[in-house]
Amino acid sequence: MESYFAEDWEEGAGHAHLLFRQVPEEVKDTFLWSVMLRFSSPEDSLRLFSVQMLKMRRSTPPDGKIYTHILQSCVRLRAIREGRQVQAQALKDGLITRLALATTCVHLYAVCREIDSARQLFDEMPERSSVSWNAMLSGYCVNGFAEEALLLFKEMVRSEMRTTKRTSLMLLSACSQIGDLALGSAIHSLVLKTIPNPLGCPFTGTALVDMYSKCGSLGSASSLFHAMSGKNVITWSTMVAALAIHGQGKAVMELMNSMEKEGILPNAVTFTSLLSACGRAGLVEEGLRLFDEMQGRFNVSPTKQHYGCVVDLLARSGMVEEAHQFIKNMPVKPDAVAWRALLSACRMHGEAQLGGVIGKILIGLKQPPEETFSLADSEDFVALSNVYAFSERWEDVQSVRTTMKKNGLRNKAGHSSVHNIYT
Repeated sequence: MESYFAEDWEEGAGHAHLLFRQVPEEVKDTFLWSVMLRFSSPEDSLRLFSVQMLKMRRSTPPDGKIYTHILQSCVRLRAIREGRQVQAQALKDGLITRLALATTCVHLYAVCREIDSARQLFDEMPERSSVSWNAMLSGYCVNGFAEEALLLFKEMVRSEMRTTKRTSLMLLSACSQIGDLALGSAIHSLVLKTIPNPLGCPFTGTALVDMYSKCGSLGSASSLFHAMSGKNVITWSTMVAALAIHGQGKAVMELMNSMEKEGILPNAVTFTSLLSACGRAGLVEEGLRLFDEMQGRFNVSPTKQHYGCVVDLLARSGMVEEAHQFIKNMPVKPDAVAWRALLSACRMHGEAQLGGVIGKILIGLKQPPEETFSLADSEDFVALSNVYAFSERWEDVQSVRTTMKKNGLRNKAGHSSVHNIYT
């Protein structure tokens, strides 16, 4: 049966499933089930498991490996409802404490953004491997809980669990989110101890470039980038983004030329960074040219994010009306990010009338009682209030503040923190 899956995927998989259905139920053992589930697509695995579950339980009860295969399909599909059902059945069968199965459950909840459930499962595990720790670390990092990831790493160190390459990558991600250069340098030292020749690996090298850039050290990021022996399109895109966030628009264009000379074609992520850099540097003509070349020259379809970058590019350069027309003519529905860029430009350039219209549109994207306002929404109210204040429209300012108070919104407060990963 494995030979069928080695053929042309669609045709081979079809033959394998046909053969599997013809096998008598009493002959289908756990090995045969494991082969089918492991080599089938995630969708087919879930469908096969749900349809055949009752028959399977009468002949050969599923073991931990089978449940793990199914949960891995749930992870790939972000199928949390089906994953809960599989977990409940594994718990009923007394298999949930199996290491691989429990780790996959943690991973499932983490990728589905149910981080508290993932942590509860992690804490309840009778034993943990480095894979288990990395699954929880990854969950924290992917969901933006960098502080919690670092605290978990401290627990990992105290438990004397061996750190792996993936551990180091997760820690670099956490440092990138926090922007702590001293902490990032400490993690870099850990990387050098756990990963031989990190600059020869595109994933590790790229993570280091990203970390130093987001921690404010563009020089270190650039030095590491040029020292890397294995660069891929993600590496180049990361360096483009590094230059962009530091306002190095002309350097970005030079790097783009070098990228093409190396035979690396830019992708959607690269263009997001390129357009962002042009916006920060006021390179309107270059930015609009790149936007046109995305489809015509590089066959990259623009997304909402790319359209938003063009709105920001025009708005930052004082071309407020052009930005407004662009956003109205977009083939995709503009999101809050695009409207916020335009609202910010209205305040900056004294366009109070247009700013009032844009602000009301932005606030109208989320209205109670269907949805409650969030902290991000409070910033939209404040931005609209600032537009009115800039033009001395004090009655409108008071109206916005009254609405904020009515909905329990306040200005966003900042915070800072100090880390020591080994104490």
